Amino acid sequence: MDLIKYLLCIVSLLAVSEANYHGNYYCKDGKDVMVHLFEWRWDDIANECENYLSKNGYCGVQISPPNEHRIIIGGDGYKDYPWYQRYQPVSYKLISRSGNEEQFRNMVKRCNDVGVYIYADAVINHMTAGGIGVGSGGSNWNGDNQDFPGVPYSDWDFHGRNECPTEDLNIHDYNNPQQVRFCRLLGLRDLKHSKDYVQEKIAEYLNNLISIGVAGFRIDASKHMEVSRIGEILGRLRNLNTEWFPAGTKAFVFQEVIDMGSEPIKAEHYFPNGRVTEFKHCKELGDVIRKNNGQKLRYLRNWGPEWNMMPGMDAIIFTDNHDNQRGHGAGGFGSILTFFEDRQYKIANSFMLAWPYGYIKIMSSYRWNRQIVDGQDRNDWIGPPSSPPGVTKPVECFGEWVCEHRWRQISNMVKFHNAAVGTSVQNWWDNGENAIAFSRGNKAFIAINNENFAVEETFQTGLPAGDYCDVISSENNRPPCSGKPITVNGDGTARVRIENDSDPVVALHV
Repeated sequence: MDLIKYLLCIVSLLAVSEANYHGNYYCKDGKDVMVHLFEWRWDDIANECENYLSKNGYCGVQISPPNEHRIIIGGDGYKDYPWYQRYQPVSYKLISRSGNEEQFRNMVKRCNDVGVYIYADAVINHMTAGGIGVGSGGSNWNGDNQDFPGVPYSDWDFHGRNECPTEDLNIHDYNNPQQVRFCRLLGLRDLKHSKDYVQEKIAEYLNNLISIGVAGFRIDASKHMEVSRIGEILGRLRNLNTEWFPAGTKAFVFQEVIDMGSEPIKAEHYFPNGRVTEFKHCKELGDVIRKNNGQKLRYLRNWGPEWNMMPGMDAIIFTDNHDNQRGHGAGGFGSILTFFEDRQYKIANSFMLAWPYGYIKIMSSYRWNRQIVDGQDRNDWIGPPSSPPGVTKPVECFGEWVCEHRWRQISNMVKFHNAAVGTSVQNWWDNGENAIAFSRGNKAFIAINNENFAVEETFQTGLPAGDYCDVISSENNRPPCSGKPITVNGDGTARVRIENDSDPVVALHV
């Protein structure tokens, strides 16, 4: 009888998830990982899709907001051309710091043609903060009067004193859902999503992206919108473009909701609309690898929902994102790992890509001069590498552009992840402290050393007998090896030494 109840429960959960989700991510050829090419130009993304991503196992790209945005040139506490000007919409025209509409269309087509799909960062909670100016596409705007003729929106289309209870219309109390959803986030003019006209204009924008070939959306600041209103907007969206997607395919939707467990607005509230960002993943994984508060790598044995994280089918996970690598949002500099801590960052990404939890997004950054004072980065505002006046430079990896997604230790783990999809964790081993190893069925094996000394053991890898290359130190997974060769015996065992240097991981896969 218990078995029957269990099976009925599984069937019912699958039915609910299928009914509630606005599509699923749609990957080709066994690919399963997305990369966020933060602030890249459209021309550079097109080239990267064709020349690197499609050849190295990446499924899709999260792009920066493609809409017309404010151009910030100092004044009122602002710095020149900061990254966050992209998150202050002026209109829904496709003219941004990354390129114009023709370049955007060309990028989407070229990426889709090689099986790498585009997920647009959709800023639909708000428009600009106060002030007046001309946007990246030439549209006039007046944030003081809430007048955005490029859409057009007027003062009637924004939340005001009838909805927001605070004197200055800004959010002051994150334990008050009314403030969070109806007041201004950092002074940004808050759209009235209950209005049919506002929903219509947002859906018109998103449907234009869908018609061009975009595969889905990250909904920025979802926590600051009512769940039902997001659902109503998504209900207005067309199916994806049949030039690249099967008829009837819905957009893949994931929502930015920062939920660390202490506020009344919860990530789970947003599950009916699509997947949700799991910020606990960044913080907890960073704390373990940093050994904060006595954390040890061996504790990762039950990683996932047992750590008070959301179910894997609902989760978008990452080691860092464009906000918290700068100390914003969830985590903080004492927890979040970034390219600045490259050895620990490799461990974090290797574990994330090896463990079967959530849908993975890799961060690809540009470099800036971090200056942390009293827990804050004084240079957290700096925009992408630019030539005056604020024109984004072409991407050249491993200089000003960090390109973590091209690091061998991350890129080859994307292939490991793709090889292991659908398999479970087996053959767990740990030394009781900060060295662990496990296999993914008979498809892949990983050993991670976060100790201050080398670790050497005979491991049960679960793999078929044969000669393998460690993909952390080698470009390929089978001989001839450019890095460390490893032989798996007939019984699946292998003698493996994991150093504690800059590459403290050994990974094998079929």
